[in-house]
Amino acid sequence: MIPSEPLLVTLVKRVDRLPEPPQPCQKRGRGRPSVYADNLFLKALIIMIVRRLHKVGELLSVLEQPTSEMQTLRQLLTQEGHFPSRRTWERRLAKIPDTLPARIGCLGRHLVERLQPWAQSGRAVAIDSTVLKANGGVWHKKDRLVGKVPHTRIDTQAHWTKSGWHGWVYGWKLHLCCTVGPIWIPVAAELTAANVADNEQAPTLLRQLPLHPLFVLGDVHYNTPDLKVHCQERGRTLVTTQYGPYPHTGPGVEVRRLFHKLRSTAIENFNEQFKGIFCAHEQVPTKGERATKRFALGAVLLYQIALLYRHEQQMDLRVGLKPFLRAA
Repeated sequence: MIPSEPLLVTLVKRVDRLPEPPQPCQKRGRGRPSVYADNLFLKALIIMIVRRLHKVGELLSVLEQPTSEMQTLRQLLTQEGHFPSRRTWERRLAKIPDTLPARIGCLGRHLVERLQPWAQSGRAVAIDSTVLKANGGVWHKKDRLVGKVPHTRIDTQAHWTKSGWHGWVYGWKLHLCCTVGPIWIPVAAELTAANVADNEQAPTLLRQLPLHPLFVLGDVHYNTPDLKVHCQERGRTLVTTQYGPYPHTGPGVEVRRLFHKLRSTAIENFNEQFKGIFCAHEQVPTKGERATKRFALGAVLLYQIALLYRHEQQMDLRVGLKPFLRAA
């Protein structure tokens, strides 16, 4: 059956049906209260990710096109007959990255309840980070130390890291947790400069996980006493690879080897699929921490929304995601 409305419109409408993360009690700040709802700008972010628009001017130019699809989308971005000004778009879209980790965690828990990825297997999540190359050139250490920026295309908010697979990379780290099983559901995500250690960011991710007792599967970078205590206090079991030369021969080595294979199958395949869908194998299309965070975490949220829609339509949850989103 052919849908009666464009796929992009359908995905944007899904934003109003997403579960809302718990809001911390905060004292109202100074200045005028917000006129437009946060969901309005979340809808705009979905449009930006799908259509590969990374600046507010690009978004507004596309929405002005005289097509029925753009007219419908513009109506969805209108509140009580008012369409936000350009300055409002710029200001609110700059703030939205701060809200995305909580939204991803909330929707991730909702997806786990709906999709039941552990119905026929043990409860486990894989945790890892994947490197995203910064836009523009690289800022070499000798220039950074003296504060010299050779040219303006360099993203000075990015940083260096050494990957066992890619070598030295200048850019960002996308920290992720995803379910281990037949369905790869991202349940937590955060973006940092590439020099942030995986184990330092891990507690922030783990706080977003479902409350079930879980196995948390990580590589050697997560093998720290503090992280083990963090998991034990929450009824979780941290399983990581061990330090020292291979092959390991200590107690439990065969069990850890099995868990390591499960972790690799889930998180590494998810990372490759995610990068393939959103063209993240090359340099990111954005510059600066906020814009890059908005792009990367917005892409994770869109991936989750696509999973939810395809589940409702009884479509495959692993095969066909890339052409599905390209068709939007």
